[in-house]
Amino acid sequence: MKKIIFLGGKELGAKCLEELFYQQEKLDYQILAVGAAPRGDAIRKFCQTKQIKILDNINELLELEFELLLSVQYHEVLPLSLLKCAQEIALNLHLAPLPEYRGCNQFSFAIFNEDKEFGVSIHKMEAKVDNGDIAFQTRFFIPKDCFVDELVELANAHAFALFCDSLPKILSGEYSLIPQDSIIASRREFHTRAEIENLKCISLLSCGGGGFN
Repeated sequence: MKKIIFLGGKELGAKCLEELFYQQEKLDYQILAVGAAPRGDAIRKFCQTKQIKILDNINELLELEFELLLSVQYHEVLPLSLLKCAQEIALNLHLAPLPEYRGCNQFSFAIFNEDKEFGVSIHKMEAKVDNGDIAFQTRFFIPKDCFVDELVELANAHAFALFCDSLPKILSGEYSLIPQDSIIASRREFHTRAEIENLKCISLLSCGGGGFN
């Protein structure tokens, strides 16, 4: 029986953890422990209800033996020393298509770039942000006149479906890893949290305004 460590946050992380919990007997694995992000109250509550061990410190991974590490909306970039604790592989669910969009605020930049397509990806975790080989990915069209909140909702729905569909294959090892460098992409962008502030600034001069007297 394989042992899994789950790291997660936000609503999507909580949904994926619940799916992971209820599929244990069917797919023959055990959730060994869970790490919750600051925005992971629902995850902590679920673990307490189901008596799942909650990691007090991420470095506790060094003391545990497990095959798989699964991350969904976790807030930390783990060092290589912790990623190597997963005897088989450490995987992260990223709410954007790779290799086009690494980092944060990918929804806003996709709309800003007038992209017609978006996607979600499950990739191997490395010490660099969203840089590892792709294991699973699904893409979908961005609706006309789509706003950020709508794209976030669509991405979350597709991400949860991808997590559920991919879980049996992750456990059985029935997947291939595709290096991001081998993929031909229209763009390769990496964005930090702070960058989104620049998109909120509107120049009055560029809009025909005369500025201030």
